[in-house]
Amino acid sequence: MSLQSQIDTLRRITHELLNLGFEGTPLFSNEFCKLNTEVYRQSECLFHLHGSNAEEEAQLCYVLLTGYHATIYDHGDKNQKIQKLLDRSWKVLDQLPASLLKCQLLVACYGEVFDEDLSKEAHVIINGWKGRELTLAECEVIEYLNSLESNPWGNWDVEE
Repeated sequence: MSLQSQIDTLRRITHELLNLGFEGTPLFSNEFCKLNTEVYRQSECLFHLHGSNAEEEAQLCYVLLTGYHATIYDHGDKNQKIQKLLDRSWKVLDQLPASLLKCQLLVACYGEVFDEDLSKEAHVIINGWKGRELTLAECEVIEYLNSLESNPWGNWDVEE
């Protein structure tokens, strides 16, 4: 199976996991556990791979950040893997043109570190979409960014 097809498969099942129980469908615990296991398993399989160019690397970082964020599983090294993915993302972001993919990666990174520069850059890209009908993926990234900005639950200041 090609890297692109593995990325597409992980993206599809992660999306399915994140939307499980919406649209009036019942949420069954066995399906939830099965999807969580599969997202985590596929994320683990893809983690050590790298894209052959900036776009493929960005797709891989995006789908892995999303996959690790979506799953409940952690074998004790998930935070370190997320940090490595963030490091990889910082290297590739400057190589990407303003695009849906760049916006998705910016928002996925923002969801981990809540750095306002990331959300500002994502908003610049989103503002370039005004005046036309948005795709489903564009609507989803806008909705996700808005939810992160209005509910930054991961953005806690630790007092010492």
